[in-house]
Amino acid sequence: MCPQCHKNHRFTRYIDTKTQAYLADHVGKCDRIDRCGYHYPPRDYFNEAGSNKPTYTMTNEPQPMNHFDTLPNEYLDSTVKASRCNNFVAFLVKCFGEDTAYRLVYKYNIGTSKHWPGATIFWQLDVNDKLRTGKIMLYNPADGHRVKEPYNHIAWVHSAISGKGFNLQQCFFGEHLLNSDPFKIVAIAESEKTAVMCSYYYPKYIWLAAGSLEGLSLNKCQVLKGRRVILFPDVNGFEKWRLKAREMNLRLPASAFSVDTTLERMATPEERTQGIDIADYWIEFIKRIKQWKEN
Repeated sequence: MCPQCHKNHRFTRYIDTKTQAYLADHVGKCDRIDRCGYHYPPRDYFNEAGSNKPTYTMTNEPQPMNHFDTLPNEYLDSTVKASRCNNFVAFLVKCFGEDTAYRLVYKYNIGTSKHWPGATIFWQLDVNDKLRTGKIMLYNPADGHRVKEPYNHIAWVHSAISGKGFNLQQCFFGEHLLNSDPFKIVAIAESEKTAVMCSYYYPKYIWLAAGSLEGLSLNKCQVLKGRRVILFPDVNGFEKWRLKAREMNLRLPASAFSVDTTLERMATPEERTQGIDIADYWIEFIKRIKQWKEN
């Protein structure tokens, strides 16, 4: 149970990876990031205890992996197609028309899955064309929102195919596009949907997705050494990614990370409650422009 919001099954505690023993009950993190945000890290625990050299390994620190498993690229090839039975693709067609929507499908290797009728696969193909995994998600084709009822529709291809024992190391969604231009500015959004749609709205950037607010890690960002990177967090993730940008600039000194402030400056209180992202902002902005022209 989270010590702050008292929700069950949402609180993750830190452990000593050598002994597998938990730290104190209050040392951990609530996954209700926007609603609660409780996080008591091990460093604060040890500072409070007066220890400057903890012997514990923090489970949330990036751990180098010498080996990771991959999937055959044939899995990707067999699922990427311009299909309207894919709910997310149908939404792209509604927003941009067939030609643009299908171009985005092949640019980002957007797959269609039978896991749920209309489901989408966001493949993670790395900069070396190695297929790490695929995230399976279900969207509403009418408004492009994720289907979260009666449960959150998210699954993973590597789990469905390989089961246990698959050594996963995720990469950015869209990472394969980095080879197209080594000097182009990189933009990173939280969600795959946002990255795909913003590659149309902001074509001057190479758009990647971290997969979540917590998905922006040092391990993933190693591939961005020497590049200029602009972060586009959802409206309620600005402060966390501002700190991440500072961390990346310190730990990847050849790179230049910054955070876009559009949502921080322009979002209304209602939009903050909704937790909008930069793609939602542009969809609503364009809708208002069309209504203004019609009137």
